[in-house]
Amino acid sequence: MKQVNATRIGSLKEKDPDKRGVLEVLDVPVPTVGENDVKIKVAYCSICGSDPHSVEGIFGPRVPIGMGHEISGVVVELGAKATVTGLKVGDRVAGNFLCYCGTCYYCRNGQQQYCTNTFGHFSPGMSEYVVWHENQVYKLPDSVSLRTGCMLEPLSIAVRVNDKANIKVGERVAIQGGGPIGLLILQMMKKRAATSLTLIEPIAERRELAKRFGADHVIDPASQDVVAECMKITNNLGYDCVVEASGFIPAAKIPIQIAANEATLMYISMFDNTYEMPINNFDVFHQRELTFTATRVAPYSFPRAVQMLEHMDLEPFTKKSFFIDDAIEAFDCHMSGQHPKILINCNKDLADK
Repeated sequence: MKQVNATRIGSLKEKDPDKRGVLEVLDVPVPTVGENDVKIKVAYCSICGSDPHSVEGIFGPRVPIGMGHEISGVVVELGAKATVTGLKVGDRVAGNFLCYCGTCYYCRNGQQQYCTNTFGHFSPGMSEYVVWHENQVYKLPDSVSLRTGCMLEPLSIAVRVNDKANIKVGERVAIQGGGPIGLLILQMMKKRAATSLTLIEPIAERRELAKRFGADHVIDPASQDVVAECMKITNNLGYDCVVEASGFIPAAKIPIQIAANEATLMYISMFDNTYEMPINNFDVFHQRELTFTATRVAPYSFPRAVQMLEHMDLEPFTKKSFFIDDAIEAFDCHMSGQHPKILINCNKDLADK
């Protein structure tokens, strides 16, 4: 079967072809189905912002590395004991790319994201077929297309961020970074009655999407003084919650500068893994009592994310797609930032369904 793999580690932004990361569509064996597994014919796998980081080697230098984890598809085979979720062949599904064991200390302590047996079960999503454990798979609502269904995993991240942000009605919220996750979080924050809801984003089209999704204010960091604008919006009080979703190192400290006293700052984007952000302990902790937190994947949020699929505006994220044979072009398009999201259609007969 066809599968998109990184076959050389390096940045996809690198101009020197000898240093650039390399993606290829390889012919690999179809994974075997275990007794508690589900075999899925993949319709769509969307490109995540973390996928280029995989090519850079942030998650390890080994190659080839199978790409992708944001999938939708159709069940084509069930293992002999795959009965817990009540799935059947022909069901339209999406899912969680991580398989939690359920028995280690962290799983039993309500901390699935630290499962000590998680990553051994990963089946890359940019493939014609994946085989996932039944506890990873969720049936899509009848009203949700396969094209939209591949947004389940990123939507689960937005659910997780909203859980940890725990904002109260009327609290002021700013989001730095208008990529897919930032925009999904913005939609959910709007539903939670955030006020002064502000997106900080240099790409004009994404600022316009933020307005469509309910943003009260948008700021262009390329042409505006972000801190001054934020203080103007909040009457010099700052924001009660600031979500950093850009991963842009020069802007890493802005959330601190625009935070209100006792604000929650959520650093959910993936910075270079060698970056260490300097902060003034006296100001941040003793004077202003700021709370810093983050997210590591999305445990316990998928059932609610499935419920939200029908209540979110996901159409702008699913417009642009490429066939799996054109995956390298798809990644180039993703890196250009021209579209909020890029999908890869892994089986042509499931396109636009």
